Amino acid sequence: DCWFYSPNTIAFISGQTGKLMYVMHNSEYPLSCFALFENGPCLIADANFDILMVKLKGFFQNAKANKIESRGTRYQYCDFLVKVGTVTMGPSARGISVEVEYCPCVIANDCWNLLMEFMQSFMGNHTPGIPSVFGTKHDSIYGPADTMVQYMELFNKIRKQQQVPVAGIR
Repeated sequence: DCWFYSPNTIAFISGQTGKLMYVMHNSEYPLSCFALFENGPCLIADANFDILMVKLKGFFQNAKANKIESRGTRYQYCDFLVKVGTVTMGPSARGISVEVEYCPCVIANDCWNLLMEFMQSFMGNHTPGIPSVFGTKHDSIYGPADTMVQYMELFNKIRKQQQVPVAGIR
């Protein structure tokens, strides 16, 4: 799940603009909380970080109905972990997320071609391209914060989409 916090403009010095902060949780890491800024650092804290955000209400405001989450099923196929989820914002479904992990490899670029081949086997031509987080990771170890950055990008994309009215479908 992800909560969006907007900067309180009174708290910032004039001439500076604040960025949205995303406070996220992941069921794979139940004792951790992730705080991310757009194009900025990712803080990994314990689960009580949410309580700290209440204390920082002079700097960041949590706008009501700003929660977006992906809930679904986790599958394991040999060395692959696949999570398929429905992305909801408030009471409405807004999209589908598919997360794929090749468990034996910790250097994402070393197994990207294998991941692509595996995803193409069940997603066909809906297989995504290489994630932007890989551009900065080259040969470094892929960690939980990298996954959260990808979820932040997905949630941002979905949050900014305009609802297109559906007409003529029965």
